[in-house]
Amino acid sequence: MTRQNNQTAATPQGARKSTGLRQVAAIAGVSTATVSRVLNNPHSVSEGLRTRVMMVIDQLGWVPNAAARALSSNRTGAVGAIFPTLGVGDFARAIDAMQDALSARNYLLLLARSRYDADLELVQARKLVERGVDGLILVGRTRSAEYEQFLDRLSIPYLNAFVYDEATPAPCVGPDNARAMAEMVDYLVSLGHRRFGMIAQTTRNNDRAAARRDGVRDALARYGLAIQPQAMAEGEWSIAEGRKLLRLTLEATPRPTAIICGNALLAIGAVLEAAAIGVAVPEDLSIVGYDDTEMMSELPTPVTTVRVASEQVGQCAADLIIDMLEGKSPVTGARIPSEIVVRQTTGPVPHK
Repeated sequence: MTRQNNQTAATPQGARKSTGLRQVAAIAGVSTATVSRVLNNPHSVSEGLRTRVMMVIDQLGWVPNAAARALSSNRTGAVGAIFPTLGVGDFARAIDAMQDALSARNYLLLLARSRYDADLELVQARKLVERGVDGLILVGRTRSAEYEQFLDRLSIPYLNAFVYDEATPAPCVGPDNARAMAEMVDYLVSLGHRRFGMIAQTTRNNDRAAARRDGVRDALARYGLAIQPQAMAEGEWSIAEGRKLLRLTLEATPRPTAIICGNALLAIGAVLEAAAIGVAVPEDLSIVGYDDTEMMSELPTPVTTVRVASEQVGQCAADLIIDMLEGKSPVTGARIPSEIVVRQTTGPVPHK
């Protein structure tokens, strides 16, 4: 009795194992080519036909073999993306939009994280390529010679996100970081500020941070201004770092009236530390950031910042890499707009 039950229970499993493309096509009353189109390019068939084929697939419990499909089509339907960090600010919003855009075109997103480590990023890129991704979305454009040689040898397309440079061989999709920070300087100068400090994110393996720092310096130079060495601090991307570095910049003599922060976490830390040490914001000190996280607008003193259309970066990068895979021409990059969001951490220069 027990043996018979075991055999009966095993039958559906065996049937599922023997299910294949031909059986799905036969039951659905279509060709195997039509089943392939439903799976690989669902928008190329009618909704009714797509529903019928998918119903048969669901009833049979068939899961298409990705490896076999890759062998026959030379495609895996997966795009790899490497981000410095996955859970913060602009990157998190871009990843959400990127996955939605890729899914809409029947592609899978595979993510890796580099933590701004150039060697780790190259390792992750190699692993993604070894696993057969059809294309790569990378952040930034500054890489080691070894990394560049690896990318040059690839037979798959790649693009650079969160940076914009028309001169690079690979398309770029992102904001002009230097211009965005220059516009923030213009805004602060219009409020009467002439003494500036900056809490910059470390530029190690981070050309976006370098562009923001240089954008501030170049914009100040247009007004005949500069940041004192004592008022320039550089650190990692954390709130604690922002708190620590604010104290350092305020030791400069004369003390800055405006502090420009290179990312959201540094700006949040600076605002919190100013409150802790009794520096009134914006009456005594204006503080601005880059990126726009929810916390920046929810602090007791909401933070003025540069906001990047990060969702647009993610969607545009996803659409562009698929256009490159599908051989659409011409494929060019896109400069994604940014804007200054004025909140309560900025005000006129204090007259003291």
